[in-house]
Amino acid sequence: MLKPVASQPSIFPFGLRIDEPVATVTDLAVALVCGYAYVQMGRKYLHSRAQVHFRNYFLLVAVATTLGGLIGHGFLYAFSFAWKLPGWLVGIVSVSLVERAAISHARGLIRPGIARFFLALNIVEMVAILVITIATLDFRWVEYHNAYGLIVNVVGFHGYVFYRTRDRGSLIVLGAVVITAVASVVFTRHISLHQWFNYIDLSHVLLAIAAYIMYLGAIRLGRHEKSLQPNSPAQTEAHGRS
Repeated sequence: MLKPVASQPSIFPFGLRIDEPVATVTDLAVALVCGYAYVQMGRKYLHSRAQVHFRNYFLLVAVATTLGGLIGHGFLYAFSFAWKLPGWLVGIVSVSLVERAAISHARGLIRPGIARFFLALNIVEMVAILVITIATLDFRWVEYHNAYGLIVNVVGFHGYVFYRTRDRGSLIVLGAVVITAVASVVFTRHISLHQWFNYIDLSHVLLAIAAYIMYLGAIRLGRHEKSLQPNSPAQTEAHGRS
């Protein structure tokens, strides 16, 4: 495994101090990718429930990573550690949205009670994590929320949809989750390539790639969405098999 390296020194363009400059730039790169996805999904007029959740997810991730890049990395010295919270909290809500997108996309293939249960649990779990994160100022709770949301709900529901329908959009979303998991390993294990491209920077680049692939999956879902709506033949078949 690559050894951790020293943190990046600050830079002073035009006399302005910027801490962790590459982390700042790569965080903003994630924001740009997600902003692009948000705008493009709006232009494509994709209005299924799952795609609305996906579009709002991209918007919130863009906001969270902008806050993270500017306040959490570049200019934290001008604030306090607690100012990391806004980016964290927006990020928590964003993951809850991508969970709801997965559940909504699968609603036509599962029992209505199961969908209602997971949608309610989604809200309860999100609120609990928000409260705990505010109380502890501990980023680990954000990581726990992300892991639960992506593995249990996103992988679980999109995996089931792909198993039942061979929905290529769901398969692409699953690929994005795999890349996100790799980014998490890079971050938690502090796998760095260089002082000027450390584990934070590398994880951000992987997250930007994952976000773009997630966008490709989200727009592809619309090609199968009608077969997953309530009272559709696919739903009737699913209930008959249950």
